[in-house]
Amino acid sequence: MSQTKIPSPPTSPPRNDWTEITPPALYEKCMVLASNLWWSWHPEVVSLFRDLDPLRWRQVDHNPIALLAEMTPDQVAERASEMVLYTRINQAHRRLHEYLGNKQTTWGARHAGVLGSKPVAYFSAEFGIHESVPIYSGGLGVLSGDHIKSASGLGIPLVAVGLFYDQGYFKQHLDQDGWQQEEYLDTKVENLAMAPARDVQGQPITISIDTLDGQLQAKVWLMQVGRIPLYLLDCDVEGNRPEDRELTSRLYGGDIRTRIRQELVLGVGGIKALRALGIRPGVYHLNEGHSAFAPLEVIREKMQDDGLAFDDALREVAQQTVFTTHTPVPAGHDRFDGGLVEEHLGPLRQQLGITNEQLMGLGRVEPQNEAETFCMTVIGLKLSRRANAVSSLHGCVSRRMWAHLWPWRVEEEVPIGHITNGVHVPSWLASPMQLLYDKYLGADWQKSMGNPNVWQKIYEADPGELWETHNVLKSRLLDFVRRRVSRQCRWRNEDESAVEAARNMLNPNALTIGFARRFATYKRANLLLHDLDAFVEMISDPNRPVQFIFAGKAHPADEPGKKIIQTIANLRHDPAFSGRIVFVEDYEINLTRHLVQGVDVWLNNPRRPLEASGTSGQKVVLNGGLNCSILDGWWAEAYNGKNGFGIGHGSQHADTAVGDDRDAEDLLRVLRDEVIPLFYERDSDGLPREWIGRMANSIATLAARFSAHRMVMDYVEQAYLVAAGGQSSAMNMP
Repeated sequence: MSQTKIPSPPTSPPRNDWTEITPPALYEKCMVLASNLWWSWHPEVVSLFRDLDPLRWRQVDHNPIALLAEMTPDQVAERASEMVLYTRINQAHRRLHEYLGNKQTTWGARHAGVLGSKPVAYFSAEFGIHESVPIYSGGLGVLSGDHIKSASGLGIPLVAVGLFYDQGYFKQHLDQDGWQQEEYLDTKVENLAMAPARDVQGQPITISIDTLDGQLQAKVWLMQVGRIPLYLLDCDVEGNRPEDRELTSRLYGGDIRTRIRQELVLGVGGIKALRALGIRPGVYHLNEGHSAFAPLEVIREKMQDDGLAFDDALREVAQQTVFTTHTPVPAGHDRFDGGLVEEHLGPLRQQLGITNEQLMGLGRVEPQNEAETFCMTVIGLKLSRRANAVSSLHGCVSRRMWAHLWPWRVEEEVPIGHITNGVHVPSWLASPMQLLYDKYLGADWQKSMGNPNVWQKIYEADPGELWETHNVLKSRLLDFVRRRVSRQCRWRNEDESAVEAARNMLNPNALTIGFARRFATYKRANLLLHDLDAFVEMISDPNRPVQFIFAGKAHPADEPGKKIIQTIANLRHDPAFSGRIVFVEDYEINLTRHLVQGVDVWLNNPRRPLEASGTSGQKVVLNGGLNCSILDGWWAEAYNGKNGFGIGHGSQHADTAVGDDRDAEDLLRVLRDEVIPLFYERDSDGLPREWIGRMANSIATLAARFSAHRMVMDYVEQAYLVAAGGQSSAMNMP
């Protein structure tokens, strides 16, 4: 296979810090910084942009390109002079230049060398990188964003492929009745850090896909995420029918036909885009089933280029393919009927030289069962030789769920391993906590943050300093929530007394518990309300106040999920809950950041074992908060009895209703008998010593294990190297 060079982003040559800079040159440096999303996980660069205009920075959703578009070079220079920003701009510009140029001393250069000529192509339907880039909906997208950020930091040769949604996911508002309303807004392309991707001749790339219903076309954008190029396909091009120009407008929008067409563009179109770019990957990582058509196009290429028969090409491509499944919920696996599959894959099927029955068989557990639909997870598993779940427990669930694909194996030998998810530390760590870590862990701790020994030094931190740092972050969160909720009241045209009450809500000294995630029914956001009288009694103690902050979206078609939101949001009208339970609208990355950095406790109570992994609680760990969770997903392998709180005993009842009642009872017991007393047990200095000790235990035992750097290194060593023809250890199996 020929060597592939991953294109690097253009950067201006570095300038000396003390050299006099003209306004245009200064403005250009700011634009260079803004044009690579590297800035989004460097707080010193974020603060630099904020200082240019703090008010507009907030109003433009923390988007530096949108901010700079409203300023002239002279205005930037004037503001830089007022705020003494020249040296900071120069230093940030130089650091970016050095970061991009330093590829020889990275972990990837030392441990993933074979990938240099055979890069990983990482496919995902969404990427959550920053709130100013709205091409994500929730956990899957944020995980993808964290994956490529850590790949960048580690120096892994990797390119990412996704879709560009010009309306993204919906903005959420609650009406007077507490019912979720969805609003879709057009994203201004000129305000995003992306440009047309160009082929080897330097021409903008447009790919085309033949279907039985006509041709689909998509242009390709390039967004630079540190060292990682992210290519996004966009169907809003001339030549497409009007309905097809809208195909990639909304994430997870439209009907089942829209879904298969989006997945055709992502999978088949993504491979065509890589070919046009001159990139020939050695590994194809399919993050969930949305991109599982991609291997079919690679098989077609091998048949065309190397003269292989279909079965031989399939074996070669499967060897190069890594498949990650994320959901143990049956409804989360996309399925299509035979008519839709033939309409969209018919031309490709013909080029592959296989029958419709053979193609459908690739997407069925029972290939000959004509009553079975085509499942994207099934074809993903069949066309890959390395498959993994995203936590140890999820691995067990996935092997049981898909055991019928390997009827000759016992369940324990089903070839689905696990690599537990992790989070990108620099993206989610609050600046005050970073300063504390710099002091106690050592200035270079981030270079070794995957080493558990580094984090043991947190025990040397002064308990009062750790507690005070947490309370600073908690105050920031409460201020943020007050601003958000007061705006919500104004949007609903509520009277001024409601707005004023929102501005003064929440007690900075009260135990603050956060719950934020997608409002699917199995996540049981309303579990606390099973015994309403007991719940009211628990939170009404004036000497030990408790308050809850809720956030999350329900899918537009999920009526039961919307009903749960309505129930929780409307508790604000009940005097027993007023000021104690707050629902914050429009859950997105910025809100997530404030929540995970500021809560005392992060609550997670899904119906076990339906939480594949979960990563929000891992973000809380970094910032000193404690988890209180059902023993599911990552928490099932993280909780040791002294680093947080566990709900239940790691079992589930055969009767869902009985299980819900049992978990609700245990949740209230844990909060009433463990969490609340520990939080309010203070020494003579007013410090909750045992609580702070548990905070330190959480950081020391969990921060290294559940970082995205560890996760990506696991993918390299357990999946990517062997897929590319190198050596590796076996994927985590039971």
